[in-house]
Amino acid sequence: MIRVTVSYPRKDDARFDHDYYRTSHRQLLLDRLGAFGLERVEIDRCLSGGAGEPPPVVAAAHMIFQALDGFQKGMAQHGKEIMTDVGRYTDIRPSVVISEIV
Repeated sequence: MIRVTVSYPRKDDARFDHDYYRTSHRQLLLDRLGAFGLERVEIDRCLSGGAGEPPPVVAAAHMIFQALDGFQKGMAQHGKEIMTDVGRYTDIRPSVVISEIV
């Protein structure tokens, strides 16, 4: 199993529509990548950095896939549509980390 984490670094002047992200974008991911082994999508709305300071990121998505090649094939086929949708909810450039769940 792999986890693809997409996070959005906090910027003071950034735009981020959490409602769109949680509903529309999440559903787009499930619809387009489900056939490629996407099992679930968890969404974080970041609240704090832990000691009362602002969080380092405003939001994150954690996509759980059966295998890395499923994610790669799904993004090869639907990546342009998915990345175009990002502009509908934010102007922050996302950061991506791919991990093996151990």
